Amino acid sequence: MTAAASLDLATVKAHQQATWASGDYAEIATLIVPVAERLSEAADLRAGSTVLDVASGSGNAAISAARLGGVVTGIDFVPTLLERARERARAERLRVDFRLGDAEELAFPDGSFDAVVSVFGSMFAPDHRRAAAELVRVTRPGGTIALASWTPEGFIGSMFKTVASYVQPPPGLASPLLWGTEGHLADLFGSDVAWVHHRRTFTFRFTSAEALVETFASYYGPTLKALETAGSARGALEHDLRELARSWNRLKQPGAIAVPSSYLESVGLRGVSR
Repeated sequence: MTAAASLDLATVKAHQQATWASGDYAEIATLIVPVAERLSEAADLRAGSTVLDVASGSGNAAISAARLGGVVTGIDFVPTLLERARERARAERLRVDFRLGDAEELAFPDGSFDAVVSVFGSMFAPDHRRAAAELVRVTRPGGTIALASWTPEGFIGSMFKTVASYVQPPPGLASPLLWGTEGHLADLFGSDVAWVHHRRTFTFRFTSAEALVETFASYYGPTLKALETAGSARGALEHDLRELARSWNRLKQPGAIAVPSSYLESVGLRGVSR
């Protein structure tokens, strides 16, 4: 029995849904729009092609694909984020079909899409193998799968490790940061997908370390919930997060900070033999 199979994944997923619905992830997603834009270009999305954005959140990748002329569908399991995504698409007069959906149970026939993308999305599905299998299943033979995943050794990876030192994740649950490693993707997708990987960096920019932590504490569900769960240790966790931000700051002078965080950009072709 796999670690994922031994867990009560329905309970884990319900907890994750509540976590991502807390705060307002759209505020964080606004900061990282360039990641989705870059991934869409790296995937060479074609005008007129059918594109699925998995775990779309407030729609960064879906909207980017629509700007390139794609026929785009976006799915997420948080209704409030889908409403923000629809609002953004309307503001740009873009057609995107945003739907409630689960990354581990994509409600589409086999081979439905020319390209399937996910920006810091599928990596958080509790059952990694099932999520990977669904990405492959709904991509047509010869189609493209494109992922952006935070790496374990980057700033976001370090933030997750700092949080885990105070609030332990469920035992046996695979870390989402594994998706930011080439070896894990090779293990998950096997010969079904031929990958080209690039290590990229996104820089978070804030007026101070305090502002960074306040923003994540207010809007980023995993940080918000961790701080709530930490109880009497909340102050210590906030302190450690501020110190972490300072340690990653690449600007030497006092004041504003620039915190680089690495992610793995993975663009692959789905095999034609599956």
